[in-house]
Amino acid sequence: MNPLLFLAAALAGGVGAVLRYLADIGVARFAGRRFPWGIFLVNISGSFALGLVATALPQEAFVLGAGLLGGYTTFSTAMLDTVALWRDGEGRSAAVNAIGTLALGLIAAGLGIALGTVLR
Repeated sequence: MNPLLFLAAALAGGVGAVLRYLADIGVARFAGRRFPWGIFLVNISGSFALGLVATALPQEAFVLGAGLLGGYTTFSTAMLDTVALWRDGEGRSAAVNAIGTLALGLIAAGLGIALGTVLR
């Protein structure tokens, strides 16, 4: 792998992580912290964006996909939020978070791929 490409992906990953943090904080200000809406929306929008990038911009998929969007989305945080909701007695919210992240993430990725196909 080209060292410059590797560096670009690493820097993009850092930018993605900062964007995730800002999105999570911003959404929490409006929606509150009872349900992890910020991370939920980050993972859905990231699924859409990755589907779009991988289809419409395959040459840029490493830097934008693995780098930027890899840093932006976070399955581990979504699962930790689900366990915390369950532990706090919020079984319904835990199920909505886990199932909703999976189902809407799949739909969003499919829509991103569809749009990427049209744009390509």
